[in-house]
Amino acid sequence: MKSQFLTALDVSLKTDKIWVLAKPLKYYSEMLDKTIEVPEGFETDFASVPRLPLVYTLWGNQTHREPILHDWGYRKDSGLTFSQANKLFLEAMEATGKPFYIRYPMYYAVCACGYPSYHRLKIADMMKVYKKWYN
Repeated sequence: MKSQFLTALDVSLKTDKIWVLAKPLKYYSEMLDKTIEVPEGFETDFASVPRLPLVYTLWGNQTHREPILHDWGYRKDSGLTFSQANKLFLEAMEATGKPFYIRYPMYYAVCACGYPSYHRLKIADMMKVYKKWYN
């Protein structure tokens, strides 16, 4: 089976920046050779793209399902390494047909800047927006 989302995205807004999955999000990863199920109630801020004018214009609001997988992969109990979580994000963007000029800058950004967020939370933990420049 090829990498693909197996369910539609169903979220509700919790705060101005935090979204909650209303139904589980399922994705089959060819790289990991397994189906990932991000549980109902999982909290995300989608892609944390800085609100800098040119940066946000080019990469903000470009992905939704893919960063949920990435957020899940960064959780302590996901079982993924930092590298696997980042590659899962790239794989999902490729699977959904995001163009290279969207997926590669976003992938390299999480590789370069994502480590401080890696393993900060467990899957069931509530999310807090803690980076000032994303507000």
